[in-house]
Amino acid sequence: MPSSLVQTFRAFAYNNAWANHRLLTSCASLSQAEFEAERRSFFPSLQQTLNHIYYVDLFYIDALEGGWLGPAAWANQIPFPTVAELKPAQIAMDRRLIAICNALAPEDLDGIVRVNRDTRVQDERRDRLLMHLFQHQIHHRGQAHAMLSGTTVAPPQLDEFFAAEEAPLRASEFAELGWTEATIWKGD
Repeated sequence: MPSSLVQTFRAFAYNNAWANHRLLTSCASLSQAEFEAERRSFFPSLQQTLNHIYYVDLFYIDALEGGWLGPAAWANQIPFPTVAELKPAQIAMDRRLIAICNALAPEDLDGIVRVNRDTRVQDERRDRLLMHLFQHQIHHRGQAHAMLSGTTVAPPQLDEFFAAEEAPLRASEFAELGWTEATIWKGD
């Protein structure tokens, strides 16, 4: 596997953390009632959708780290009822994913991750599992973004991470998260 693919996964991990940060920062302006309000989507509220992102991250990131948590990850469907509780938990989860991607070497990408599915063990290539995890995040974050547009809070821009001209606008958010453009693109 080419080293550029490792850099791609690293960039996706940082992009994922940034997008979660932006979305949860916007959601922090909602009242608790607005956060819990029933809306049209796969999950019927922002609260349920954003908690779903968290516990599925927990499931897969635990497996990527060699853990065996499995379906216990979603035993509590709303582990963080408020944005104030969810945001730091998601930031910590995103940092775990960044650490996994920062530690990757090209030869790790086609390695096997064992995933505890409770009634069976799924053997999945690391690169495919990472692609699935990022796609899952994007899919449900898009749903949350659409739900947010039906509130008094404007949804944040989430698709400018890779645009070089947007770098100055991201700098303060990156500082809040503890990294810079150079951190993300090291080795490029």
